[in-house]
Amino acid sequence: MFRSNYPKLLLIPAAIVVFSSLAFSQGPPQDARFGQPGQPMERRPNLLEELGLSREQIQSVRKLNQERKPVEQAARKRFQDANKALNMAIYADSVDDAEYRVRLTEFQDAQAELARIKFSNELAVRRLLTPAQLVRFRDLRRRFAEVRENIREAPPQRQERPLPRFRSGNQPPANY
Repeated sequence: MFRSNYPKLLLIPAAIVVFSSLAFSQGPPQDARFGQPGQPMERRPNLLEELGLSREQIQSVRKLNQERKPVEQAARKRFQDANKALNMAIYADSVDDAEYRVRLTEFQDAQAELARIKFSNELAVRRLLTPAQLVRFRDLRRRFAEVRENIREAPPQRQERPLPRFRSGNQPPANY
């Protein structure tokens, strides 16, 4: 099956866009937290405070996010549709190589468009930052990547399945 490195290539930039979108939109919720499983939770940094953005910078970032959102949603829909069409072409009863190539090209074009939108937004945000803010942003991005890596490397915690409630006389399903 076709395997893409696209998610790996955009993991950190995508996380930054999501992270900045959440922080810059309305500010984080009061109980927003992140951390490693099994360790005390830390407050998520408030990027507005940590970067020391001016009121004008905050307004500019919010405007960028508002403008980007519908464009990104449309591109994401196109990407999902192209992915579905490509899978249908691959797993059809009879494979048509021409149809596969067309669907693959559509998928790659949609994928590239998503990348253009994300990186253009990152560049626009980066241009708003002062040199000192950029240094601070890089440090926050590095810390965020470390937290994500630690979470990914943490051993999975076994989750207990709740016991089902059965009425008297009822039997559990055979595969339980």
